[in-house]
Amino acid sequence: MASFPAILRSEWTKIRSVRSTIWTLALTFVVTVGLGALLSLLTNNNFTEFRRGERTPFDATGTAFAGIRLGELAIIVFGVLAIGNEYSSGLIRASLAAVPQRGTLLTGKAVVLGALALAASVVTAFTTFFVGQAMLGSHRTDIGEPHVLRAVFGAALYLTMLCLFSAGVTAMLRNQTLALGVLVPFFFLLSPILSVVPKVKTLAHYFPDYAGSRMLLVYEEPSQPYGPWPGFAICLTWTLAALVGGALVLKNRDA
Repeated sequence: MASFPAILRSEWTKIRSVRSTIWTLALTFVVTVGLGALLSLLTNNNFTEFRRGERTPFDATGTAFAGIRLGELAIIVFGVLAIGNEYSSGLIRASLAAVPQRGTLLTGKAVVLGALALAASVVTAFTTFFVGQAMLGSHRTDIGEPHVLRAVFGAALYLTMLCLFSAGVTAMLRNQTLALGVLVPFFFLLSPILSVVPKVKTLAHYFPDYAGSRMLLVYEEPSQPYGPWPGFAICLTWTLAALVGGALVLKNRDA
């Protein structure tokens, strides 16, 4: 049996040797920062029109992160490719021959994937925040203001958990095309639609994307069902459930 550090080194080699996975991480950064900067600039230039009739405080942090929705797509793809490439190439058989303890193998994958996603997400979140505030000019906020630093770290944790959730779903489905076919409609069609349908929107409020997005809130609104910390707990539960499900499928089914 390979030692756990050896498993981690092997998984790191696999991820960095596939260009598509690295490019999706880079795309997460570019899209989140770029779109956030653009929308922050537009908000600054049209602030009076955008805020006409609004009674809630202006959330400069949330404005900077307005592009995170498309960044989510890129990091979801990263999580899918990091796991799915082994199944599509057949490399999973060699991995299981080297590490027969399947739970240990998936744990190693999750640790490396999570560490890389977290590092990229922290850089993305802080860059997005500071660039967005620069574009907002006099309407900007400061990292030291109440709840702002928590919201920025919340954005990084949210992206990381989405990545790991996607990896867990891919491990369950064992096919990257099928995984994308499930995850993309779920996050970008089903969840947004259900969240505005009166009879089922309460259910949609407990989906991982809605729960995770609560972590970015600086100002809690009375209309919101819960705040950042419950959102973190719900999103983390979804992530752990997906990883456990992936481990059970990997353990009980042939490669």
